[in-house]
Amino acid sequence: MNASRYEDDLRLALVLADQVDNITMSRFKALDLHVEAKPDTTPVSDADRTAEEVIRAQLARSRSRDAIVGEEFGTTGHSSRRWIIDPIDGTKNFVRGVPVWATLIALAEGDDVVVGVVSAPALGRRWWAAQGSGAWSGRSLSSATRLHVSGVTSLADASLSYSSLTGWSQLGLQRRFLDLSDSVWRTRAYGDFWSYMLVAEGAVDAAMEPELELYDMAALVPIVTEAGGTFTSVDGTATGPWGPNAVASNGHLHGDILAALRAEE
Repeated sequence: MNASRYEDDLRLALVLADQVDNITMSRFKALDLHVEAKPDTTPVSDADRTAEEVIRAQLARSRSRDAIVGEEFGTTGHSSRRWIIDPIDGTKNFVRGVPVWATLIALAEGDDVVVGVVSAPALGRRWWAAQGSGAWSGRSLSSATRLHVSGVTSLADASLSYSSLTGWSQLGLQRRFLDLSDSVWRTRAYGDFWSYMLVAEGAVDAAMEPELELYDMAALVPIVTEAGGTFTSVDGTATGPWGPNAVASNGHLHGDILAALRAEE
């Protein structure tokens, strides 16, 4: 892979992912897995919390001046460099024994997300990117395959992935979303991080979700964009992970998708 000024940060993120994979896999399908509901009613397991604690402890040693934003323990520190962590993206899958879940690790410098790692050990897959060095997938830096988005230019030929229909009605866009899904070649609800990694791989042409948090999106952004894709909010005004939702595409289809989702005046 090409050299990047963030190569050391990327290597650190990959080491963190190795450490967390061991923890999460040891708790996946564990009979004594402890699950409780957070105040927003979403589930959290002992694996989520332990994984984030391990990442935070390592970052405190290795990048003590950087801030950390995590799903389970909030924000600590003040710096233009922020590590953004989702210890288990897809906790509902994790607690039910579905293998589609991943640890998301990102580094933002100012408003730019410059490193992203998505590690899905139950699928045996990992994806990563650093600004200026492309997007990659593989078991290690030395045995990786470079990712490229698809060249599909027509919605009628496009494959669209999403997580669920919930939330689109709250935006007043459920009918628009359904119309869009009817206009494309194929739809599948691969869900969560996987939809966006499939966009980066060129296996899917677009992915979208109506409600997301920063930690859900940050690690995905450099992987999609370094693979040649585009990542914005649903209204197109916010780029990267800074909006409340996401549309990712191969770039060719992005304008048509945003237009299709635009609410009636």
